[in-house]
Amino acid sequence: MTDQQITDTQTLDPMAEQARRDAVLAEAVSVIDGALAQMMQRELVSSGEVADLLLDVRTLLTAKH
Repeated sequence: MTDQQITDTQTLDPMAEQARRDAVLAEAVSVIDGALAQMMQRELVSSGEVADLLLDVRTLLTAKH
């Protein structure tokens, strides 16, 4: 099976693929919103906490579901 055939079989249902992307995006936005709400209540936020948030969002956006 060629790479093109594999790609073709993985994207047979564009609506399902779009729904999956929308769900991943919604989850990432939810993580961002929750973290921002916590951070807004504090005077200082460590760079480690910001890095953790960015890594969480990156993981959500790049994970293969």
